[in-house]
Amino acid sequence: MKKLSELLEGLDFEVFSGDFDSHESDLEITQVVYDTRKICEGCLFICLKGANFDSHEKAAWALENGAAALIIERDLPELKGTKGIVLKCDDTRHALSLVSHSFFGHPERRMTTIGVTGTKGKTTTTYLIKSILEAAGHKVGLIGTIETIYGDKRIPSLNTTPESYILAEYFSRMVDEGVDTVVMEVSSQALKMHRTDGILFDYGIFTNIEPDHIGPNEHESFEDYLYCKSLLFSHCKVGVVNGDDPHLKEILKGHTCEVIEFGFGAEDYSASNETLYREGSELGVSFHLSGKEEMDLTVATPGRFSIYNALAAGALALEMGVPKDALKSALKSTHVRGRVEPVKVSDDFILLIDYAHNAMALQSLLQALRDYEPHRIVAVFGCGGNRSKLRRFEMGEVSGKYADFTIITSDNPRYEDPEAIMDDIEVGIKRTASDEKYIRITDRKEAIRHAILNGEGGDIIVLAGKGHEDYQEIEGVKHHMDERDLISEVLLEEGALDSEGNLRRNWLKDR
Repeated sequence: MKKLSELLEGLDFEVFSGDFDSHESDLEITQVVYDTRKICEGCLFICLKGANFDSHEKAAWALENGAAALIIERDLPELKGTKGIVLKCDDTRHALSLVSHSFFGHPERRMTTIGVTGTKGKTTTTYLIKSILEAAGHKVGLIGTIETIYGDKRIPSLNTTPESYILAEYFSRMVDEGVDTVVMEVSSQALKMHRTDGILFDYGIFTNIEPDHIGPNEHESFEDYLYCKSLLFSHCKVGVVNGDDPHLKEILKGHTCEVIEFGFGAEDYSASNETLYREGSELGVSFHLSGKEEMDLTVATPGRFSIYNALAAGALALEMGVPKDALKSALKSTHVRGRVEPVKVSDDFILLIDYAHNAMALQSLLQALRDYEPHRIVAVFGCGGNRSKLRRFEMGEVSGKYADFTIITSDNPRYEDPEAIMDDIEVGIKRTASDEKYIRITDRKEAIRHAILNGEGGDIIVLAGKGHEDYQEIEGVKHHMDERDLISEVLLEEGALDSEGNLRRNWLKDR
């Protein structure tokens, strides 16, 4: 339990109802709650306005059912004179973040905190940082799009950046596990919704920014998206930023941190002499790092975007004093689930799983793969339902232009007809490819089967859009569907595996 006065440290508020200035300011709070379903005796309930529900409507009910105190952000005359203490502030999401960290004893102050923001590359960069720092002897926690990791715990993520209370709770658990450094993805939505308020990050990293997440319940404009991303750099001590990004000036507007730049033209950490790296089914890129440090580095994923991710992680690590050998070995050996992830199915061609789920990411990936001069690039993808139709047209157009053959399939149809979604993708692909350059196979497993069984020597096959996801959402229900499992099922059914479950050599030729 915590005293109410302790929980309110750093928060500007006014007393709306109750005698806060008396002994009640030392009221013992049993729990901090923001979900009406978790109201308990003696709790502090913080009212939040969400997209679909405003819990201010349950404020009086919360007091009647055991809440000892409330924090609200709008006038509720019906609470005047009721039992308990009612406090009012300008933004209850900001209050929730500050109060949550206080409730758990400010665990964020007992670790080195690293926040990574940007349109692309956040997930890969956080995993690279984790691997590099662990190679140097640090005990590292991670919070991001795929999962939260600390000790031997791996918790699947619902949001890229969790709600502030959950974030503070994760930090507390990490401290208990002996974690000394936490690296986390910080989304623009998290910054907009005050989920990281109260945290002064030791390091903030900016990967890049391009128009994305603009629409209802996200950002009203690209300018708003830019502004929200920029907030990280007034809440960190050192900013490690992409000096090549054309919007860097806007990102650093109002910054209060020391700035370290990386890029192909940066003075602090600069990349040059990029060369392709290929070893079996593994595709990567090597480059020379100069500036504050000089060394040659290899990263185990292809494309110039991989160099930027490696620069971001490498610059951060070197600023933290990581030895060069630890940096080199970790960069070369780290693979991130669902990010240009190779899955061995044949000695003759390469199969990759990637999260590219919009036109911008798909184009970047396909262009990077083209540099390896494959016999063909085969793209297998669909688009999510109840999302922008424009994305479907654009992804179809991009695949038609940059892939040699496309298999249109289903992704997460949600509440839409998968065939209707595929119709929209087909509209786009017809703009850049002839009819013989694509096929429609609605069932994703069968689409993968077709890609594998028709693979040709030197092909690169890309399963795009699902990446780390292990489900398919249909009519509001998430059904288990992991592409790695689908691939294994196809290999088993097609007789590609021996009695011990190992891939038989030349199994395709022997069929």
